[in-house]
Amino acid sequence: QVQLVESGGGLVQAGGSLRLSCAASGRTFSSYTMAWFRQAPGKEREFVAAITWNNGRTYYADSVKGRFTISRDSAKNTVYLQMNSLKPEDTAVYYCAARAGGRPGYSSLGYDYWGQGTQVTVSS
Repeated sequence: QVQLVESGGGLVQAGGSLRLSCAASGRTFSSYTMAWFRQAPGKEREFVAAITWNNGRTYYADSVKGRFTISRDSAKNTVYLQMNSLKPEDTAVYYCAARAGGRPGYSSLGYDYWGQGTQVTVSS
């Protein structure tokens, strides 16, 4: 059974940094695309970043490009989201997601597996 477990959320001041982790288990993810989404109160879940596991190609939403970095550690079966220069508008629950195949999906509907989410709060 596939499990995605996020960690690393918390409260940080604007301009600060956080690193989120997503520990994946239950299958081999070499042919998967892993992604981070976020959902703020009253808003739809939105794409943040994605990475194809086999070649490490990355994709970002325009709102986080240049500030966030997605990466993976194959030995640990873990995906990371390094978030720098955080803004209050980055406040949301961040979710890790996985989908079979090497193309990123920018809609949450395209993902098969989800973690439970981790709260990120950025104070001004």
